[in-house]
Amino acid sequence: MKREIERIGVLTSGGDAPGMNACIRAVVRSGVYYRKEVVGIYRGYEGMIEGDFKRLRARDVGKIIHRGGTILKSARSETFRTPEGRKQAFENLQSEGIDGLVAIGGNGTFTGLHLLHEEFGMPVMGIPGTIDNDLYGTDFTIGFDTATNTVVQAVDQIRDTAASHGRLFFVEVMGRNSGFIAMHSGLSVGAEAMLVPERKMNTDELVRILDRNWKSTKSFSLVMVAEGGEQGHTFKLAEEVGRRLDYYDIKVTILGHLQRGGRPSCLDRLLSARLGVAAVEGLLEGKKDVMAGIVSDDIVYTPLVEAIKRGHHFADDLSRIAHILSI
Repeated sequence: MKREIERIGVLTSGGDAPGMNACIRAVVRSGVYYRKEVVGIYRGYEGMIEGDFKRLRARDVGKIIHRGGTILKSARSETFRTPEGRKQAFENLQSEGIDGLVAIGGNGTFTGLHLLHEEFGMPVMGIPGTIDNDLYGTDFTIGFDTATNTVVQAVDQIRDTAASHGRLFFVEVMGRNSGFIAMHSGLSVGAEAMLVPERKMNTDELVRILDRNWKSTKSFSLVMVAEGGEQGHTFKLAEEVGRRLDYYDIKVTILGHLQRGGRPSCLDRLLSARLGVAAVEGLLEGKKDVMAGIVSDDIVYTPLVEAIKRGHHFADDLSRIAHILSI
């Protein structure tokens, strides 16, 4: 027989993403709707280890649907990476009477969540909350749409000065291992090239594209760059292009953490509402060690390990479309 869940814990972990608050609201209110108690766990797994808990009622999550960031805060926890730390976290959950857990986050969050289930049998449910959009089992993750729109708005303004001065701008966006933000925003702002981890473009090819555009009297150019793992690699790339195409006036803009902030878009708020309710309902139905997602507008539940390992890849035709439109 499946164990009846009476008290649900909810936490946010990893990098914050617009829409996390809307999702917390959905988890809390759907829990209350089904006559369950909901406990907020502050500062992610670190707060779980330290026992930083607070019961949340329906009115406690009022007026947060439009706010960026996360009211539950987020923090890294090296202690949770150890078996002793996870044991302490689980014992705190037991002491608090929490018998089901919802975590909103990305790869690292889900890795810890899976370990809690694997080592202690805790019923757990993940909700994809990351601007990177890099999890298998959902078409979009919470925060991606808002982050991409933030980038588009910023680059639209960069276009104005690029056009005024005839410059080549390299714009670095977030996405160390995922090129979703760079690819989607690049297509949306008419960038000449998008440099992403999934589609390697060498410097020779980039130089060829930019040289062709210069010779066709294109007045300015934009190159979107996913941040990658190497510190300062966008500046190094710009320097290399500048040495080979010395007729370009080249500037670099790094958009940084502004991509994580701001009011969530309508799409992210809707996604948060649907996934928050789906997570609670899934737990109450006996589902565990899975992530709630939306594929082709339907709620689906994907094993956490599969969501992490398989990752999410953008449609193959995006690179082809970008090549066609770059002329």
